[in-house]
Amino acid sequence: MSDPLRRIDALVEEDTLPTPQVRQQLRLAAGLTQTEVAEAIGVKRLAVAQWEAGRAQPHRGNRRAYAHLLRKLAAKHPDAATEGAADEG
Repeated sequence: MSDPLRRIDALVEEDTLPTPQVRQQLRLAAGLTQTEVAEAIGVKRLAVAQWEAGRAQPHRGNRRAYAHLLRKLAAKHPDAATEGAADEG
């Protein structure tokens, strides 16, 4: 399976998360702050910052909610759903 197809599969799995870089790219493409994402999921802003930095992973319920948000953002901003998309612009 090619890399783009693998990334797409990862985005549509219920609790599979894209890479930290893609998480941040999706949030920025949507014009959202870390605080807004945190409030939507029900966590502190620091948790979102750590998830985007790759220093921590969300736990069970938060992971599903975060994955759901990222899938929705990827559907609206497909160009941001690929590794290195921020470097191309």
